[in-house]
Amino acid sequence: LPMAFRDVNARRHVGLQQLSSLALAGRTLLGPMKSCKFVVDESTNQSTLICSAFRLFESLDLTSAAGQLLNETIQAQNKEFKTGMSTLLFLAGAWSSAVVECLQQNVPISAIVSVMSEGLNSCCERVQCLQRSIHDVKKELCSSSVQSKACQIGCGSLLNPQISQYFQKEISALEKVILINSHSHQEDCNFNKCLVSPLAGFGSVASLVKPAGDKSTFLISGDSVFASGCNKQKLTHSRYFSTLGKSHFSRHQGTFERHHSGSSACPCQCSGLGHLAMALSRGNQTNMKLLQSIVAYQQERAECSGSSQFNVAEIVTCCLLGLPESYSCVSLGFVTLVSPEQATVIKRFEDKPLHILLVDGDLTEQYRHLGFNRPCNVRTILESPSLQEGSTGDLWLDTMLDILISFEVNLVLVKGNVCENLMERCVANNILVIGSVSRDVLRAFEEVTSAQPVTYLTQLNAASVGSGAQVELWNTCDGRAVDLGELVPVRVKAQGIALLTAVLSTTVASKVQLIEDQFWTSVYRLHHALNDKKVFLGGGAVELLCLSHIQMLAEQPSQPASRDTVKEFHSRWLAAAGMEYRSVVLQALASGWKQYLSVVMCNAAEAASELEACTAIDHHLKKAADCGSPSAYILQEFRRGAFLKSGSGPFADHGEALKVYDNVTAKTEAWRRALDLVLLVLQTDAEIITGPKRNQLLNSCLSSEFMFL
Repeated sequence: LPMAFRDVNARRHVGLQQLSSLALAGRTLLGPMKSCKFVVDESTNQSTLICSAFRLFESLDLTSAAGQLLNETIQAQNKEFKTGMSTLLFLAGAWSSAVVECLQQNVPISAIVSVMSEGLNSCCERVQCLQRSIHDVKKELCSSSVQSKACQIGCGSLLNPQISQYFQKEISALEKVILINSHSHQEDCNFNKCLVSPLAGFGSVASLVKPAGDKSTFLISGDSVFASGCNKQKLTHSRYFSTLGKSHFSRHQGTFERHHSGSSACPCQCSGLGHLAMALSRGNQTNMKLLQSIVAYQQERAECSGSSQFNVAEIVTCCLLGLPESYSCVSLGFVTLVSPEQATVIKRFEDKPLHILLVDGDLTEQYRHLGFNRPCNVRTILESPSLQEGSTGDLWLDTMLDILISFEVNLVLVKGNVCENLMERCVANNILVIGSVSRDVLRAFEEVTSAQPVTYLTQLNAASVGSGAQVELWNTCDGRAVDLGELVPVRVKAQGIALLTAVLSTTVASKVQLIEDQFWTSVYRLHHALNDKKVFLGGGAVELLCLSHIQMLAEQPSQPASRDTVKEFHSRWLAAAGMEYRSVVLQALASGWKQYLSVVMCNAAEAASELEACTAIDHHLKKAADCGSPSAYILQEFRRGAFLKSGSGPFADHGEALKVYDNVTAKTEAWRRALDLVLLVLQTDAEIITGPKRNQLLNSCLSSEFMFL
């Protein structure tokens, strides 16, 4: 039998080699300090900046079966969690290489599958001791002196004392809405003044979002926040791709504290969600402060209405190309981009209540809802007739326009596509139609305007039309209108709406997708942490405990095969072989964790080379073993901030590392999916046996140990 396995293992396991090669492309995407990659389209010569495994594989032309399986696995992780894809990609490659090494040592495939699965399950159980409840984490972060300083800095760019009164006015107005279901337009406008840019004070312009037409002066000017400081400037790789304000952060600390001296506690101190968002943000300063703005508003709203403290469905994004990143902010309502022709209609609607219609589908003549059954015994001669005078297309356009005019509809939000000819006619009749609106946006306006979504305009009746919506041109933080060339940003709002739009701006076209992906990753990290009600210790603590635990299992003496082991392997010999090769397979599994930690340390500049990183990891493993309790040692080092310091984030200049945390379910699922993929490719390769040895194996007495397809 060993000779038979040697014949099988002598084959090149192409699938495993492909997984390992593809994973090499994502090494720089691992850890909090990622290195972005340019993906160039050869046909158009256009480039896109990516910083996630999901976007990387979305841009690649994958022809191999293993590559497509890897892509599908990453897509599944992204669809469910929006985080953990880089971890999945790296571990899939590392464990693929480890499995190939096991095969070269003639380890049976069944032993590899069983022992690796057993080892990962054991790791998932072992690291439960490094889980912390959300309540304990928020309490610890709020009481920490480091987090108190960070809170003062962070909240200084969220709300300043002079505009916090508007924040309280909106909350009072919200309480009135709950009691009497009404509040004034002035109170709604006042709250808009307190939503500020996360980078206030970091650029040359104060980042306060003001509604259109507001001529009030700013409370903080960009030139008034500079304070003397002796912190060293850090050289970044590029003036275009560096995080704005990173070098100025420490210089503004004193000024922010002066702004907040004598003021009320910062909003994120209410329940610590702002601190938790900071700990999960992995040092992304812009996303952290945007998220803290959202958390502050949703928390105050939740205290009055009893709703969820953090609701992802009430958050949307709008990317503006052409504005500096210092203009990124959070705005109440729905911010989107329209054509200049539609913007002319909006100018006539400003400060006027509008009749709103919600369409849950496409606004085209050919659109039919999902599940529509065409009539029997009818043959379609022409699906899309030309829109000429007197044609059926003209008749449909006239009919749809007459319906909108008869019900005095001013604003139409459409979930899908909109017929261009119909949109032109609507603009000519002062009707604003906005397409590609998400279902969450439709639901938010349905709640506050009493509009009922329709699938076709022919279903429209008086009860379907809502009222109270308003639309205006979106202005920058300094009150200026934005001219982005072909598109104009506008804001749709209504009294009492809970919808918030994160306006993400950049001057680099290739960064648009990148900044949006990074924002949603931060949002979903906080979302999953609240759903799990627990988090892992971050900074590589969990992976170090896995490595320590697996090595300890590998060093244990082999035990005789038990009945359960024989039953699991379906053969007494295979059970004995599994116990014999257990140490080799577990060491291969541990090598994946070690490579993971070393690459994270190198990417974060904690080590100059992988050799230096491995030396540091071995040093920690030795100290953990000498301590007698690896988990206790890791917990102690985490509290001290001495292990895999997270000081590469925005608070690195303050001399103390910011504690970081990881999601529990997203991380463990990434581990399982990576290993399941590797073992699937391994067994698929093993079951496809070709060549002259096939008949020899089939006629041997050991043929029962193989499956022939």
